[in-house]
Parts: sequence; C-alpha cells; structure tokens
Amino acid sequence: MAGAPHGFEYVQRGDRVEIRHHGRLAATLRKAAAVAFLDDVERGDPQHVMARVTGNYKRGNERSTPHRP
Repeated sequence: MAGAPHGFEYVQRGDRVEIRHHGRLAATLRKAAAVAFLDDVERGDPQHVMARVTGNYKRGNERSTPHRP
C-alpha cells in the first residue's frame, strides 16, 4: 500500500510502552493506555496502530472539503 506507515517499533518496559519512529521516541503509554495499545496491536496492523497513537496518521489533506455549489 502506498503511503503506509513504516519505521515504527515499540518496546514494553514494565507497565509502560515506548513507541519509536525511526529510532526517536514518539510516545510513551502507561497503564490502561498501554494495555489497550497492546490489545490493538495483537488484533490489527501494528504499524497503523502506532501511527494512530502517535498522531502520525492523518496529515490534513485527508479532510473533506466543504460543499461547493
């Protein structure tokens, strides 16, 4: 798929999850958010889940334009 998220990885450390994008820390999830993230990763595409969690999913050009006559 063109434009698919790539370069994400995550590490679980105790009760937290660190998400990195191309080696740089992008997000740290703790407690319930970390558990929910791990559940979502098991059920779906890990790259898309990490992109959504870090906010690196939609860039603005995906928004629909207002109705024009």
